[in-house]
Amino acid sequence: MSSLVAPARGGSSTASGRSSIIDSLRNCTFSGVMIHKEELKKKIMMPEYLRLAMKEAIQAKDDEADTISQLFEKARAVGAEPPQIPESPLVVFINSKSGGRHGPKLKARLQILMGEEQVFDLSSVKPHEFVQYGLACLENFARLGDTCAKETREKLRVVVAGGDGTVGWVLGCLGELNKQGRLPVPPAAIIPLGTGNDLSRSFGWGGSFPFNWKSSIKRTLDRIGNDPTCYLDSWHVLISMPAEGDLDIPYSLKATEETPLDQELEVEGELPEKVSCYQGVFYNYFSIGMDAQVAYGFHHLRNEKPYLAQGPISNKLIYSGYSCTQGWFCTPCTSDPGLRGLNNILRIYIKKVNCSGWEQIPVPSSVRAIVALNLPSYGSGRNPWGHLKPEYLEKRGFVDAHADDGFLEIFGLKQGWHASMVMSELISAKHIAQALAIRFELRGGSWKKAYMQMDGEPWKQPMDKEFSTFVELKRVPFRSLMVKGQ
Repeated sequence: MSSLVAPARGGSSTASGRSSIIDSLRNCTFSGVMIHKEELKKKIMMPEYLRLAMKEAIQAKDDEADTISQLFEKARAVGAEPPQIPESPLVVFINSKSGGRHGPKLKARLQILMGEEQVFDLSSVKPHEFVQYGLACLENFARLGDTCAKETREKLRVVVAGGDGTVGWVLGCLGELNKQGRLPVPPAAIIPLGTGNDLSRSFGWGGSFPFNWKSSIKRTLDRIGNDPTCYLDSWHVLISMPAEGDLDIPYSLKATEETPLDQELEVEGELPEKVSCYQGVFYNYFSIGMDAQVAYGFHHLRNEKPYLAQGPISNKLIYSGYSCTQGWFCTPCTSDPGLRGLNNILRIYIKKVNCSGWEQIPVPSSVRAIVALNLPSYGSGRNPWGHLKPEYLEKRGFVDAHADDGFLEIFGLKQGWHASMVMSELISAKHIAQALAIRFELRGGSWKKAYMQMDGEPWKQPMDKEFSTFVELKRVPFRSLMVKGQ
């Protein structure tokens, strides 16, 4: 192992297993207490007329409603006090159902610190509504000569309080601004409320909700306007499958019209007369196989018995226990074809680093889960790809992995014991390839279904004996802008 993996940057590679506790303890300082609440409000709170105008636009689903025009005219009336332009205007999207008992308390605390109009509960205000109506309201005011609205729009930063799924949802909606040419796109910071929080970990916002959260939240809000920014790749997923009725998919995938696969790579064999297509975007990982099957079972168990899932620790205990019941550790290979290696049903085609054409790569016979990873954090802060030595990178034709390098790292997990060693960071996963684009081709044979997941959202994928199911992964042209934490 020593010939492959370099020492982890900034400390031991085993540290991430304890990172949630360490993150919480690190935040137990008195620095947040020293930030005066009124000074913080002055820094991050928008003038009242802008807050109310955004609220009205979102509620009315109309950024040019009469009430909004009245607010604009009142703010610019003769004798009206000039509005104070905030130094670091923020809006927060919070999944108040995340974080166990902390979600509702955090929402109330944020509303005190920055006004309720700048705190959006995702159960009532969706991020695309904010983009379509709230931001459009600021942009309309700016076009009419409102300097305060113009500078507020330009300086605005977004805070997402939730898990990885919530962060991805908000980033996807903000990404629509690139397509529409509505720049700048506000950078996003994170308050971790989920179970894994790998996006939060990757950008320095920690892996867990801090113990002393009341003072820590003040410190976090105060920092966000001044912290540097960095980029994050996102990846488009296209699933093309024989039409077999509706697929039970997660919210991160949407049914779409028939969409052609990449024409540079020809499909071998016949295609079905009718196909169903689904599209989505992921930020952390896409996987096929046993890890997705365990995740699928865990999600269904949690939905059926929500009283078992009271927080991140109980979630992880249930997840670990459930994995032991799915053949992940003990495999009766002859009893169920779904417990055999993925090479029985899967072909992988990739575009490699410094290559423009597609090529097929072998699927190791021992592998029962394939993961395409974008971030250096997976499964609550682990790095299964590892910190590889320069000579190994050169030998394999790899480049050093980063969240904005334009590549996906493809690795395999053999079975539960191997996965446990990888997740303990005692060894690296089975390195398969590094790719600019990927096409997975699956055909059933004796398998009737496979399991897949994107950023922790799993589903059951039906397979056909005669026709293949295709999954293409390609990088989204526009990168997300993130606020870099600690």
